[in-house]
Amino acid sequence: MLPFRVGEPDKPAQDFFSSSMASPKKKLQGLVAATITPMTEHGEINFSVIGRYVDYLVEEQGVKNIFVNGTTGEGLSLSISERCRVAEEWVTEGRNKLDQIVIHVGALSLKESQELAQHAAKIGADGIAVIAPFFLQPWNKDVLINFLKEVAAAAPALPFYYYHIPALTGVKIRAEELLDGIQDKIPTFQGLKFSDTDLLDFGQCVDQNRQQQFAFLFGVDEQLLSALVMGATGAVGSTYNYLGKKTNQMLEAFERKDFSSALNHQFCIQRFINFVVKLGFGVSQTKAIMTLVSGIPMGPPRLPLQKASREFTDNAEAKLKSLDFLSFTDLKDGNLEACS
Repeated sequence: MLPFRVGEPDKPAQDFFSSSMASPKKKLQGLVAATITPMTEHGEINFSVIGRYVDYLVEEQGVKNIFVNGTTGEGLSLSISERCRVAEEWVTEGRNKLDQIVIHVGALSLKESQELAQHAAKIGADGIAVIAPFFLQPWNKDVLINFLKEVAAAAPALPFYYYHIPALTGVKIRAEELLDGIQDKIPTFQGLKFSDTDLLDFGQCVDQNRQQQFAFLFGVDEQLLSALVMGATGAVGSTYNYLGKKTNQMLEAFERKDFSSALNHQFCIQRFINFVVKLGFGVSQTKAIMTLVSGIPMGPPRLPLQKASREFTDNAEAKLKSLDFLSFTDLKDGNLEACS
């Protein structure tokens, strides 16, 4: 059995205090889709499509774990009440369909983070994650851990994950340094989402914590195969919303030690990501691609982000078809790229 698969869904977390380390019945592993927050053309959250979204992830992409209200979900562009309602909707619609639902509860305000953490526990989420505060920033490991510890303590029954994304937070504290002795300070700590290209730092996170059974979730989709070789136990990313099936094929090839096939799958995924990065690729473009591939309207992003251009969408569609990621009728075989 793949080490990336998970077992039966956890029962909803109970809202009670536990002084011992949170111990989920299963480790968070495999692909975790960083969910998009669907919006209407007027910038309001479109809750009505989240049920379809859940079914699409499970049935079409083979992805049964999600990371809600993160970067892809525009979590920090939502109000606290909106973040709570989005989390509630995903938990409600995902019940008995999804395996694990992790809610990102990071905020610039400690009190808001704690409020979001308590809410996640109350509604039955399977874990919480937090980024480093990025306006008034922690200047060393101890200060950052003190902040994270206070958030984790607000939901003591839930597994806690650190969301490491220094390119956006500007907090350059190395993850390897942060993990050293972290469970002594945060007993519910279960792992991290590592969204950085520093494979030395990631590798040392794995190497220095082999006895801890942490979840090492890699967050740079186009480099996932490299991270798997270094010991990643799973991955959180935006492309798993619409390239989950292809990425699962890579995971399966890696598990059966067919490294040539795994590499071919990674290169195929890279061809698409490399193409859209050159066009300008972010949350707005991710929404456009997901709408195109799934048929579920994701709507525009919230300001200050701008809606993806029609030119981008048309180019992305052509590339997806050429890689055989989309069904097509208007392309000749000669236009197909080798992507097996």
